[in-house]
Amino acid sequence: MHYERAVQKTIDWLESHLHEQISIEDIAGVSGFSKFHFHRIFQAEVGMSAASYIRMRRLAHAATDLLYTDHRIIDIALHYQFESQEAFTRAFKKLYHMPPGAYRTLMRPIASKKEESWMEKNMKGWVLSGSHPFQFEMGIDREHVLHGKASGYLKSIMVQDIGEFATMMQQFKADRYCGKRLRLSCFIKTKGVQHFSSLWMRVDSAAEDVLQFDNMSNRPITGTTNWNRYAVVLDVPENSAVISFGIQLSGPGHVWIDHVTFEEVDESVPSTNMEIHGELLEEPVNLSFEEEL
Repeated sequence: MHYERAVQKTIDWLESHLHEQISIEDIAGVSGFSKFHFHRIFQAEVGMSAASYIRMRRLAHAATDLLYTDHRIIDIALHYQFESQEAFTRAFKKLYHMPPGAYRTLMRPIASKKEESWMEKNMKGWVLSGSHPFQFEMGIDREHVLHGKASGYLKSIMVQDIGEFATMMQQFKADRYCGKRLRLSCFIKTKGVQHFSSLWMRVDSAAEDVLQFDNMSNRPITGTTNWNRYAVVLDVPENSAVISFGIQLSGPGHVWIDHVTFEEVDESVPSTNMEIHGELLEEPVNLSFEEEL
């Protein structure tokens, strides 16, 4: 997990320096690893090179500027360290499948229109659940985006207590993953989270017994944070029936989620399952609470 923390620290730094020139030496200095070792770590954890990540995020910021500002395309291109408008247009077209000017013309009317409430509550595949789901809102955001055209969000609207929570979630059959180790990863951004937010995944049997579970309670996300990558890794036992996953928000705040991926991993990737393993004791101990470890 120390590699994950190093990658998260580096991504947090990158998010604050996207409009500046960034060298591989700068990145290596932040991560604490050699540039060659860090390149391997970043590629393994994020699924792309640091250079590809930087370009993707610069293009995402540029796309937001195209929709929500009147800045000239050349100024946007230079601000995000593209050497020319032509180079920016080539890169933008490759990712968004249209040139920047056409993107601004076609997408701005959609971005400026408030999503209708029925759309927010009926995103394909996603459902709103939790202890107090009606005190939260989930929806589509076209301004706060990791890359592409939209992200999902979950925010509190009338939460009274930090113990009230909601989750934006999905469920699917476990059949194709039985006997395998599965990593769920995504990018999350938060604003004003007073209690905590987290990514979570659960594996259940047909009898609805919980076989594997992690909700990041030992590494929660709090406060206001930039986009960063988080992961949950669970084994899917042979008797698994259902896999559930989602983003949770407890108490007041606003959380965004984007670039959700599932992938099979081998046993070199440690499980984050929260089940406590260990041998059963012969008899109960320390019933007076006076014995020390």
